[in-house]
Amino acid sequence: MKKNVRKAIIAGNWKMNKTRPEAKALLDELKPLVADVKGVEIVACVPFTNLETALAAAEGTNIKIGAENCHFEKSGAFTGEISADMLAEMGVEYVVLGHSERRQYFNETDETVNKRTKAALAAGLKPIVCVGELLWERECNITEEVIARQIKLDFFAISKEDVKKCVIAYEPVWAIGTGKTATADQAEEVCAFIRAQLAKLYDNDTAESITIQYGGSMNAKNAEDLVSKTNVDGGLIGGASLKAPDFTTIIKAAENG
Repeated sequence: MKKNVRKAIIAGNWKMNKTRPEAKALLDELKPLVADVKGVEIVACVPFTNLETALAAAEGTNIKIGAENCHFEKSGAFTGEISADMLAEMGVEYVVLGHSERRQYFNETDETVNKRTKAALAAGLKPIVCVGELLWERECNITEEVIARQIKLDFFAISKEDVKKCVIAYEPVWAIGTGKTATADQAEEVCAFIRAQLAKLYDNDTAESITIQYGGSMNAKNAEDLVSKTNVDGGLIGGASLKAPDFTTIIKAAENG
């Protein structure tokens, strides 16, 4: 981590978990545990139904609230969708885009991720854009080709000024929710590659300024090792973010990293 150059961010992705009372209870448990944390941005990305509850619970604290997706149009006949403007009006700051589960189960593509990212930026949100390879792609030794393609397409026609407002989460698909984790060296290798791609698309200063997280079964046991790497600027945390003590351990690891 290079905290003197770019922001360290630990973001919890709750996925489809927690009712409103459960969301409030989790945040109320977390707040005193992380109240004194310095040098790390803490984010809870919660289901749409929990946003208002989470915003109220986190008000006045060092915990930011994010959503787990948004649509790319401002409004219209898109039943069941939520626009970036709707999120921004509520006070949401972050939004996760292009998560592998959205790509796998809901047919999202790099083109729609690009559109969503542009919509989020236009609304003043901070996108957390997810990229990552399948197990088969890693076994075929095409991880870099896959990641390079995603970076080019997901950030197509996004300006240097706007890309600096984005966060990138490297999530090897084979390590999400499986209990498998990329080694710290594997995570560092791909995060460094992502930064090199950003330097090609923009410039070195821009690439150095962008937070690149690791996601994919980061937990209380392996977080310290992962965030010790130069190009791993935090994590996008799944299951471990649903347990306040575990999430706190990860945040503390980033604070000390």
